[in-house]
Amino acid sequence: MSIRADLAQIPLYAPPTLEGLSLDLRDNVNLWGAPPSALASLQSASAALLRDYPRVSASALTSALATQLDIAPAQIVAGCGSDDVLDACIRALATDGATLAHADPSFSMVPTFARLNRVTPIAVPLRADGAMDIDGLLATRAPIIYVCSPNNPTGTATSRAELLRLFDEAPGIVVLDEAYAEFTDAHDLRRAAAERENVLVTRTFSKAWGLAGLRVGYGVGGVDLVAAVTKARGPYKVNAAAEAAATAALTHDEAWMRDVAQQTRIQRDRLAAALRGRVGVSVWASEGNFVFVSLQRSAVELAARFRTRGIGVRAFTGLTGIGDALRIGAARPAETDRVIAALDEVFA
Repeated sequence: MSIRADLAQIPLYAPPTLEGLSLDLRDNVNLWGAPPSALASLQSASAALLRDYPRVSASALTSALATQLDIAPAQIVAGCGSDDVLDACIRALATDGATLAHADPSFSMVPTFARLNRVTPIAVPLRADGAMDIDGLLATRAPIIYVCSPNNPTGTATSRAELLRLFDEAPGIVVLDEAYAEFTDAHDLRRAAAERENVLVTRTFSKAWGLAGLRVGYGVGGVDLVAAVTKARGPYKVNAAAEAAATAALTHDEAWMRDVAQQTRIQRDRLAAALRGRVGVSVWASEGNFVFVSLQRSAVELAARFRTRGIGVRAFTGLTGIGDALRIGAARPAETDRVIAALDEVFA
């Protein structure tokens, strides 16, 4: 048996399972729950829905999205989470010697997807304000440029004007990850992507829509680019129950999602205010559903202190230009109260 030698250099995504957590804020999931119509869809699922293969390319969902965005269904590709769409997009563009420029730090799976598809990732540090360094990304001349706004893990957003400039000046394809876009007013560039041939904007149902367990995401772009990504993705990537639930939520529960997103922003900002001003703590201007703080002390130690109180937070060490940091997901009011009450002891 022959296994790719370079796989040894590619990290496995395997976050630790922590026992004893009664409040897990590590994954930025929607703690308000799932959309009512999605739950009803799952509860009323028929045996045939599980017995038969799903639609090859989740056409019911992509048609619903196309109606909402007033674009053609052929301009949307769905996948098993937006991760799947990102992976397929890189695979579709993976010509010999291709490079992919990405911000650093940003979504950690992107350079991994690049390497798995034999594309060389090029890291470009964030600007001091946390926005993407558009000039730095363009200077790489990479045929694939990935940007995430609001960014993960920092939560910082890049302005609409700067992202549109990137679209105009990029030498190849731009992939814009808008996984956290429902929590910000900074931009929504799905329609702009549909009007171009060199941009794919990805979204997910895992965050504001509260359906992380079903793994549903999608990308929006020009017809030819979407067709290439669809071909590279393969068939049956969105299971039938997930497609039905996501389509029901999109059709009937947008008001629910918008309300939850607004409540999330309120609790995020409450937590940020409680952290601001503490010695050795810098609170970033997060526009995601989480708070991000850089530290002058050990993130691992502080995460362990949260853990002894039954609270899980994500620790980062040695981030480029940042150092150690914590990312804390937004929670419902009573849960936010609990986190705030623990701060004095955790940061003592």
